Amino acid sequence: MIELNHHDQLLARVLDFLDRNREEAVRMSDRICDHPELGGEEVRTSGEFARALREGGFRVKTGILDLPTAFHATWGRGPVNVALLAEMDALPEIGHGCGHNLHGTASVFAALALKEALREEDATIHVFGTPAEETNGSKVEMARAGLFDEMDLALMFHCCSGGSYVDYRSMAIDSLEFTFSGRTAHAAAAPWEGRNGLNGVILLFHALDMLRQHVRPHVRMHGIITHGGAAPNIVPHEARAHWYFRAPTREELDQLVERVKAIAHGCAAATETEVSYRYNEASFDHMRPNPPAEEAMERILTELGFRLRKGPGPSGSSDVGNVSRRCPALQPELSISDREIPLHSREFALATKSEGGHRALIQGAKALAWMGLDVIFNPQLRERIRRAFESPTTHG
Repeated sequence: MIELNHHDQLLARVLDFLDRNREEAVRMSDRICDHPELGGEEVRTSGEFARALREGGFRVKTGILDLPTAFHATWGRGPVNVALLAEMDALPEIGHGCGHNLHGTASVFAALALKEALREEDATIHVFGTPAEETNGSKVEMARAGLFDEMDLALMFHCCSGGSYVDYRSMAIDSLEFTFSGRTAHAAAAPWEGRNGLNGVILLFHALDMLRQHVRPHVRMHGIITHGGAAPNIVPHEARAHWYFRAPTREELDQLVERVKAIAHGCAAATETEVSYRYNEASFDHMRPNPPAEEAMERILTELGFRLRKGPGPSGSSDVGNVSRRCPALQPELSISDREIPLHSREFALATKSEGGHRALIQGAKALAWMGLDVIFNPQLRERIRRAFESPTTHG
């Protein structure tokens, strides 16, 4: 009988732990799916994650950075730091149409599996409970506070449909609210006395539609009117619009937003109103690639039976991008259905409880834990990942 080497022995323990605890992980994910909570309100979900980690031997600090549902759990005292990111929030009206019930549960169970296999002196395993990815992105505040600066790798998986891939690329995003202010008047008796804030908002929509001709095809601009006035017979003194602006890199997005601000001031001048704006959600940075980490994860996922395809390029936005500016980060996309199912839909939420969703949960947890082992016990891989992170070609 061929004796297994140390890494393979530990990997066997990790995989065995996740196979033995499959039903418990599935039940947790399904419970979270059945009780969706909005960003910042994930009391039940955060509590369930923290309780499982505490019972598994982790030290858990809750309410970190004055975020009530955020937490930081740690185990071990070794020199290598591996961080697993546990998302938890759901979407309004849709529920877990982005699959955070799968992502968060997989990160928690991957951490528990690593704890079962490792000695405390081998590494320090971190689990960050990261609320509100869909809105104000707690990872942004965590990154700004330096919580990821000492990590050798931060990782999680995200689910998708139609095929899995490792080379995830997110877009930088800024969220701005524009307020146009004018002067009220009777809309029938003396409209000439008024200055219409809604006209400024509507003109902004038309102007940004015209801007679309003069930006690169990958730029995304989408907005809604959040307040348009009180009654049709009153010239609206104030009107507001909420816009998202996205681009493949933070630098390109910053240039775009400066153009948008100038356009907004032009709209105010044209309608004889005044405009103000504010960033009303946290700004997400683009995901920085790390080729050595991606190559290692591709090998692991292939070993676990995933059929991989090339990623579609920058798509959507995530606060994991901000993490990737402070330490090496990885977020493979794992398919829960061979059929394409739109993200942010009720159908996708239901699919997280399907056989495909459960398979992605367990196999994804195995991939995260396996990658953690490789980083901990392969100093050459760790050094390649660090060099790629520090390379100017991956900064931006």
